[in-house]
This record gives sequence, C-alpha cells and structure tokens, in this order.
Amino acid sequence: MGFVFLAVVLGGVAGYSAYRHFAADLPDVEGLRSYQPRIMSRVYAGDARPIAELATERRIFVPYQSIPLVVKNAFVAAEDQNFWQHRGVDVLAIARASFTNLQQLGQGRRPIGASTITQQVAKNMLLGNEVSLARKAKEAILALRIEETLSKERILELYLNEIYLGLQSYGVAAAAQAYFNKPLDELSLPEAAFLAALPKAPNNYNPFRFPEAAKVRRDWVLDRMTEVRAIDAADAAAAKAAPVVPAQFHRPDPVPGADWFAEEVRRRLVDQFGADATTQGGLMVRTSFDAGLQAAADKALHDGLVAYDRKLGGWRGPAGHLDLNGAALRTGWASALAHTQKPPGIRPEWRLAVVTEETDREARVGWLEHPEGPPGTPPLQRVGALSLADLGWARPIRDGRMVGPPRRMADIAQAGDLVMIEPAAAAVPEKARPAVEHVTLRQIPAVQGALVSMDPMTGRVFAMVGGWSFEQSQFNRATQALRQPGSSFKPMVYLTAMEQGMSPSWRFQDAPISIGDWHPNNYEMTFSGPTSLHTALEKSLNLVTLRVAQRLGMEAVAQTAMAFHVVDNMPRVLPAALGAVDTTVLRMAGAYASLAQGGKEVVPTLIDSVQDRDGHVVSRDQSHECGACADPSAPPEMGDARRQIADPESVFQIVTMMQAVVQHGTGTEAGKGLNRPIAGKTGTTQDFNDAWFVGFTPDLVTAVWIGYDTPSSLGDDETGGHVAAPIWHNFMTSALKDRPVLTFAMPPGMTMARWDGNLDAFKPGQVPGTWGPGGGGGDEGGLTAAAPGAGGVDNSMGGLY
Repeated sequence: MGFVFLAVVLGGVAGYSAYRHFAADLPDVEGLRSYQPRIMSRVYAGDARPIAELATERRIFVPYQSIPLVVKNAFVAAEDQNFWQHRGVDVLAIARASFTNLQQLGQGRRPIGASTITQQVAKNMLLGNEVSLARKAKEAILALRIEETLSKERILELYLNEIYLGLQSYGVAAAAQAYFNKPLDELSLPEAAFLAALPKAPNNYNPFRFPEAAKVRRDWVLDRMTEVRAIDAADAAAAKAAPVVPAQFHRPDPVPGADWFAEEVRRRLVDQFGADATTQGGLMVRTSFDAGLQAAADKALHDGLVAYDRKLGGWRGPAGHLDLNGAALRTGWASALAHTQKPPGIRPEWRLAVVTEETDREARVGWLEHPEGPPGTPPLQRVGALSLADLGWARPIRDGRMVGPPRRMADIAQAGDLVMIEPAAAAVPEKARPAVEHVTLRQIPAVQGALVSMDPMTGRVFAMVGGWSFEQSQFNRATQALRQPGSSFKPMVYLTAMEQGMSPSWRFQDAPISIGDWHPNNYEMTFSGPTSLHTALEKSLNLVTLRVAQRLGMEAVAQTAMAFHVVDNMPRVLPAALGAVDTTVLRMAGAYASLAQGGKEVVPTLIDSVQDRDGHVVSRDQSHECGACADPSAPPEMGDARRQIADPESVFQIVTMMQAVVQHGTGTEAGKGLNRPIAGKTGTTQDFNDAWFVGFTPDLVTAVWIGYDTPSSLGDDETGGHVAAPIWHNFMTSALKDRPVLTFAMPPGMTMARWDGNLDAFKPGQVPGTWGPGGGGGDEGGLTAAAPGAGGVDNSMGGLY
C-alpha cells in the first residue's frame, strides 16, 4: 500500500509538472468567443455582377443555426461520436487508439489519433499540424479550456466552417459548392455523408479522381450515422445504393476584360484596409465598373494594337513547333496539339494551330474547337488554309530588321510550326462550315497600350485596359506606368495663360529658339511668325508654347499641373512645358475630367462603397452627397464638395480651344463622324516614343496611350493623332451611341465670338482678335538660355507634337 501510495503521489507530481510545462505558453482561448473566420471578399460591378473574389482561403461562413442537421450529424458520427457528452477529451477513444497503435508498432504506419472535434478546433485554430506527443498534450489542455469557454454549438460551428475539405475549400459550405455545385442546404443524405468522409484525407477520397475510394469512405460514414441512430438502417441502405456523383463547381463566367480593373481595386483595398482585411475580411465591394464600356474599350485597344502591329511590327515568327514530320504530322497533329499549352495573351477568338503542310503559295493548318457540353466532350478537329496573298504585312525580321514581303510560305511558317490564327467561319453554323476554312494569321503585338474611361462629374472610372493581356503581364500601364504625356500636357500651359489674363487671340512669335545646346522645333519644322494662342494649341506648336511658358514662368505652370494632379511635383524647366514630365494614363484622364467640369477637382475613383462582413458601410465616396435626402419633406439637393482648382471662365476658354483641336487641328481623327462637341489633345513624345490622345465630351472622358514597355520609337510620323486618336474614336463611337448630345456649359458673363475664322470664348473686357500689352504685336522676343525658366534644360527631354 505504501508503494502504491508513493507511486500515486509521484505520478501526480509528474502529471502536474507536465501540465505546467505544456500549459505555460499556450494561446488564450478567449479570442474564440469573438473569432471571425477568414472569409473571401467579393468585388461587384456597377450592375451588381461579380467581377472578382479576393481570398487566401475559399470559405463561405455559415452560422450554426443555418447548417443542416444532416450535415452536423454526419460529421459528429464520423469524427466524434461522443461530442455532446465529453468535456473536450474522449478518454475511451484515447485508450482505444493507444491499443491500436501498440498493435501497429514497428509496422511503419502513421499512428491513429483520437482527437475530438474540440481538439481539432484547438489544433486548426490555435496550434499547428506538428505530429508529436507534446502537441497532443497541448491540444488536450486547450480542448478542456475551450469546453469551459464556449458552448458545444459554437465549437461545432467553428469546426464546420474552418476544416479543410480539399479542392481549395475551407468549411462545409465551400465544399458543397466544390464537390456538388450546390448550396449547403440542398445536400442530400449521401452527399452530406461524403463531406463528412473528407477530413481524414481529402485528396485520397477526391471523387473526381478516386470514385471507388470515395464511395467506400462515404458508406463507412453512413454506418457510423446508423450506429449513433442519426439515421435508420433503411435510410442508410438507400443512401449506400446511390453512387457518388460529383459536379464540377462552375464559377460565374468572368466579365471579359475585368482583370485590370479588379486588380487595381484590390491594390486600393490593400492600401486602405490592409492585406488581411482585403482577402480574409469578407468585404463586399461595389465599384463603378461598366461591363459594356469595358468590352468596347477592350476591343478598341486590341484592334488598334493589331492594326499598328500589322503596319509596322513585321512577322516575329511561329509560336512554337511540334516535333512531327510527314505522315505522323498529318495523322497525329490533333493529339499533339491537345497537349500543347496556349501562348499567354492569345485572344479568345484566336486559335493555336499547327501547319500540317505548305506550298509556296498556301499553308494548311489544323486546330481544335471545344464545343459546349459535359466535361470530357472531345474537341472537334478543324482544317483551314493560309494564303500567301493575304500575308503581305508579315514581313520577316532578320538580324533585327524587317525585310521585304514574304516571297513564299516557308518565309513565314513550315510544316510542324505552331501559329495563331483567327477562323473566318467562327460564327457559321456547324452544317454550313466549309471543309477547309479561310483563316487569318495572327500574332501578339510587341507594342503595348492603355485606356481609361470615366465620368467627369463623379470621377467614377467605367473602364480600364492596362495592356494587351492581363494573363501575359499584370503590370497595369494605365495606373503603374510612368510615361511622358508630350503635347497632351499643353492645356496646362495655356490654361495658366488664360488665368493670367491672356485671351485666345493673344499672339506670340512662332520662330526658332536656341537654349544652349537645345534647339527645339515644331513637328512640321516650319515657322509661322506671330501666332495666336488658339492656333498654337490647335496645331500643337512647340515654339509658341515655350514662349508662353517663359512669359508665365514655369512655377505658375507647375502649380497648375499639380493642382490638376497631372503630377505630384515637376521640374521648373522649359522642356516640362512640352510634356517632359512623368505621369499615368489615369492621372491624365482625371486632369481632363477637371477641365470638363469647369475647373472642379475630379479625383478618379473605382470603388463606390465597401461593406464589412456584417453589412456595415465602412467606406463610401462622399464627393457628391444628397444633403436633404434624409428629410422626406425636403426636395433632394445634391451637394458638391469638390475644390475649385481653376476659374471656370479660363477653363471654358481652354475647352473651346481644345474643341478646335478636334475639329481642325491635330486631333481630327478622333472626332470624325461623332457629330457632337468634343474637346481633346494629342500627345507625342521625343523620337515618337509615346502616342497619346486624351479627350472628352461633357459626360465622358477617355485617355489612350500607345508605346513600348521599354521606350523606343513607334516609327517616323507615328504621332498621337495617327496612332492613339483612331483608338479613342472607335471606343467613343460605341460608348456614345446611346448618350444624348450635350454641349459644354458657358459660365455667365462670357462671350462667344468669331475672329480670323476662329470661334472662341472671351471674358468681360477682352476684345476678340486683339492681344494685350506684352503680346508685342506678335513680337515676343527670342528665348535664350538666360530667359526665366530656361535653366536646367535636359537635352534628352521634351515633347514633340
């Protein structure tokens, strides 16, 4: 008895010491009371269509009372039959598992556990997956504490929403979608039993890969449910008779072109709320995204880039090659092509094809079409023809230079080569398709571009294209690429002139200028002598612009540009007046939106509102609030909290002059056939590296940029008016189709007058056709290196046209 007593005492001391040791650094379980599971955030378009899901774990949280009873019973029966009776640790289950593990000792098998649901909650949420006795001891201690802190219902709720069940699904609701493509409350008994079979080894019981193993494990769960009398034998037998029939989860079809917009929204959410809240906080984000305008923007930019590439890009060779020859190629191309990955950036309407044979004048190509149907539907084989007569644009590139048009098909592609094509008969019914279809050769352009379109009244961005393909490169050239705007910056210079009292008819000399080693010139390399500000902006004359900037002082010009958010800061040197500053497409769109709004500050926004997981609005654009809407007896009155960053009269003068740019000047390609007031400005930088057109109507602003990621020339005479303006025109043709024709509102007290064939706006006291003191009768002197603002000129900088 003494020995037994001593053993008990020593065992108690040892047990207490072990408890103190393992319990010393355990996490606090109190946080589980208010625990918020990681839930994906969702981003919605302006019409409430989902455009993105932001998540590190795919989880749909379901409160305890909304989880079907059959699901609860299935998991309790499979994982912890004594869940409702024990206090966190099941002693009998531990003894049973220990006996089994002793029998398997030395067999190389992983020890089986006896963890209760409470212990699994402790492991999943507070500990880790380390396999050790120490972790099991800590798990047991935490389980006892959790049972003292939380109700059984709360513990089961946490478990069913946190557990990983395979296919990137966390929690039973996400798993119901992943395996059966249905909501949780529509699961049948055999489907619920299958989900309860997954916690042990989700990958081993994946019904898409191992249907037999999945059924065996599902039936085992049904037997456990019968044992605990959750179901009767008849229900179990009927459920076992049903096969496991998984249904692939189909997410809603993505909105075409939404990737750029959604990724920019994600970046802004991270900046405002942090990465964890963005991807785990269950935010509901409503945006200004317009799917119709995005589709039009996507098409206009891609068509424009393809047109430029066909004009100047040359043929850069096949996309790949299949190592098949002769008969093996003619009979085995389909199988080889099916296992070939498509090039990133290929358009949805294009196909990857293989050249099966070629002659001097023609090549036969084969490709696969994937018809609609259930998974496993075999693709259809198609055959088409490429004609050399259609490929004059595909000038081969040798030693970095384009040579003449191809003389034979082998100059472009040979048998076995992989090429991208666009079938002409894509929309033709199956029975009407020709045996050999005519196809068009395609290639991904090397040139890039960006487009942003927004509402000037609210600043809401409707559409954003950040490059050729988000799949190919996630770098957003609309928001992240810093490029020089060239002459699209000039309205900032002329607006500063209007604010200092000049009028559109003031004249400055259009004559040569030399500043040290810098000798700027006009695009046309001609000089017109005394030239009005109206004509200088309309024709984008560099030399007049420099003289105006010198007269104003670059500090004043810089303040205007910064007020309009073209830049945050800029050098006070004259080349900056020609657009030798770094900005983005989104910034330029916002600056021109402020012009469209009469000098009101417009800040582009993508997010209308953000709600947290409980539905509370945590962020909302408040620049336009309805002040009296809370009072039903008062008429609605929209407030306008925007700053006035330029006087409306001067802005209206600039807008009127910019309409002449589109009507008669460098931007005529943008306005052809639109038959409505449009104001805008072209921009082209040094050596034709960047081509811009930014323009607007009273209700829509759009900015377009074209250039190479590594700045290099687009080619001689490839100006903003020739490259970017047609893209702007094609987009706006679609965007304005159903919009009313609006005119720009003239501020009170101003006068519209014609002079020398020009129509301009004049402030009170200004006389059309004349210019004030300092205009010099067109005799504003030559500009030298000693002139104010001329210092610090960088010869590599400066806009061109």
